[in-house]
Amino acid sequence: MAKKKNKQLTPTQQQYQRLANAHEPKRPVGVNCLRAFMVGGLICLIGECIRQAFIHFAGMSEKEASNPTVAILVILSVLLTSFGVYDKIAQWAGAGTAVPVTGFANSMASTAIEHRPEGLVLGVGAGMFQLAGSVIVFGTVAAFIIGLIYAVFVPGYAGGGH
Repeated sequence: MAKKKNKQLTPTQQQYQRLANAHEPKRPVGVNCLRAFMVGGLICLIGECIRQAFIHFAGMSEKEASNPTVAILVILSVLLTSFGVYDKIAQWAGAGTAVPVTGFANSMASTAIEHRPEGLVLGVGAGMFQLAGSVIVFGTVAAFIIGLIYAVFVPGYAGGGH
């Protein structure tokens, strides 16, 4: 695909592209992957520790402990975003901080903070849900498609029998 794109460039543009690529710093892919793996794993480990604390100290079942665990992870992510810590961690760890719950909470909080000067409704509210809207729509459509596939290919499921 890159070669196809180069064919549309003029010879001068192609020469500039080669020169720019030659001077572009090499990315430490292995180190970046290791950082992402370690930080993503650490976030999941913290979540599991919180869940286990609810199970052992609050007497909750494994299923009951899941919801407050997610809530605490979201609150921690929003607090760290508010103090500018989450962004520094994300800069160092890259994709490791995109663990679904904390990454989504960070994105929502960042958008809210960014649009705060525009007001609560049109700034914070509208800004947050511009981001969330696409994620919610994608999740809903994906769940619908997976549900259809499940109903078609899993025997007895479409009838609702257990």
